[in-house]
Amino acid sequence: MPLDDPKKTDDREEKVDISVVVPLFNEAESLPELHERIVAALEASGKSFEVIYIDDGSRDESFGTIRGLREHDDRIRAIRFRRNYGKSAALAVGFEASHGDVVVTMDADLQDDPAEAPGMVDLLSEGFDLVSGWKKTRKDPLSKRIPSKLFNWVTGIVSGLRLHDFNCGLKAYNREVVETIPVYGELHRYLPVLAHWAGFRVTETQVLHHPRKHGHTKFGLGRFTHGFFDLLTVYFVSNYTRRPLHLFGSFGLLSFGAGFAIALYLSWLWLSGVGIGTRPLLLFSVLLMVLGIQLVSMGLIAEMIAHQARRTEDYAVRERLG
Repeated sequence: MPLDDPKKTDDREEKVDISVVVPLFNEAESLPELHERIVAALEASGKSFEVIYIDDGSRDESFGTIRGLREHDDRIRAIRFRRNYGKSAALAVGFEASHGDVVVTMDADLQDDPAEAPGMVDLLSEGFDLVSGWKKTRKDPLSKRIPSKLFNWVTGIVSGLRLHDFNCGLKAYNREVVETIPVYGELHRYLPVLAHWAGFRVTETQVLHHPRKHGHTKFGLGRFTHGFFDLLTVYFVSNYTRRPLHLFGSFGLLSFGAGFAIALYLSWLWLSGVGIGTRPLLLFSVLLMVLGIQLVSMGLIAEMIAHQARRTEDYAVRERLG
């Protein structure tokens, strides 16, 4: 009887039903309990799974803890960055390394409950492509809850996708979503928006949220300022990446048109015998027309860049397990 092709055998062995991707930064104390709860939840579901820990440049014993856990569970895989790149980088690398038909993400601080994962995976089988958790009862201080509500409200208005909690770390994705949606910069907050604009079906479900047991939050108030700029980035990337001239050109034509209209008005005054040489409005009309020409030119240059550019992200990986 002929032997199987080794490559096909390897592919079959790597394939699992669920990949759990856990980005982490200085969470050594939480990891043993977290892994125990992940295993308990997914073994009860009867599905095959792998757990991929992405150590985002931790300065504590997080990776040593993961190495110890792997000695007892070979379903663990891990990637360790040389420095802290941020959650988006960790998710991007985790998505690329995953083998599951479904990818579940969760934070490593024990505030997300792994027991929610099987139910979210079941929702995917009902025809959804991305299921986002909704921490309806948050165990966070008021200083985090109020800005978060504002963030979710603004994001919903701009994106047209009405979710209560865009930034919940607990999410479930179909394979096609993680292979299609780009994750870079700090765009992890907007993965549901990017998926929605790409035509995927997105929903949310209420999930339990636990108080933090160990350490402290790694995110400061600056994340909300960054989040606003990231929202602008998402809007631009999703709507104008392939046609940047439509954005720059629109503002450019508006500026040039306003300047030209003012120039026509001033020309009429001049033909009527009114002096216009010392009028600030003349300088303003010239400024508007020059700005319009510059914006259109920027749009054309951006079109050429968008046509040729191929975005690549390189992250320095220090160590891999599995």
